[in-house]
Amino acid sequence: MPELLTNSLLLFLVGLVAGVLNVIAGGGSLLSLPVMIFLGLPPTVANGTNRVAILLQNVGASWSFHRRGLISREWLLLTVPPAVAGAVLGTIAAVQIGELEFQRVLAVILVAAAAWQIWNPVKLHPDGNEDLPGGLRRWGFVTAFFLIGVYGGFIQAGIGFLLLAATSAAGFNLIRGNALKVTVVLAFTPLALVLFAWNGKIDWAMGFALAAGNFLGGLAGVHLQILKGHKWVRGVVTALMVIFAI
Repeated sequence: MPELLTNSLLLFLVGLVAGVLNVIAGGGSLLSLPVMIFLGLPPTVANGTNRVAILLQNVGASWSFHRRGLISREWLLLTVPPAVAGAVLGTIAAVQIGELEFQRVLAVILVAAAAWQIWNPVKLHPDGNEDLPGGLRRWGFVTAFFLIGVYGGFIQAGIGFLLLAATSAAGFNLIRGNALKVTVVLAFTPLALVLFAWNGKIDWAMGFALAAGNFLGGLAGVHLQILKGHKWVRGVVTALMVIFAI
């Protein structure tokens, strides 16, 4: 019993930090997954258990962004369907082969995402006046969000960086980009959670302890962004990309 309470407290605190990181930028799962494995969960079960926390975190964060009017419904209609379709495929792959083979690819992706943010080749719009693309550019975003969905279904860790790269390319500032990011992830996480649960890849006790922290951390992350502004968020995102890439 003391060990259970100690583990639950540790997961709550880890979830609190991970929730803040995930909502501001990404990479929180790079902290929570190793901790769960350290506490005895097999990597594939830790991968599934993490989705319990991600779901509750993004419920809170999406609601908080929504009540501030920061979520673009038009962009949700464009990006959610391909992301959900991709996440189903990615989750099926994860429950069959696990995530170990993807770890080296993850490191490469994070280096690329860090380089993107430092280089910043796309002009950001601090006022948030992003327009829906047309023609081939529109299909490019559909394809990008499908592939991001595949990645998110397979292994959640680091998906925030990929989504921020995509939203920045679309013309979002980082605050509105984060609002779209957490809502897209919220859309596909329930399906991923069901598939992981169906295959016995979730430890519910650990998942809810972690989720309590992630939920509060997600709310804190939204508040910090609104309080500090776009420039502060960009600095945090750049620093976290470099740290987690290393």
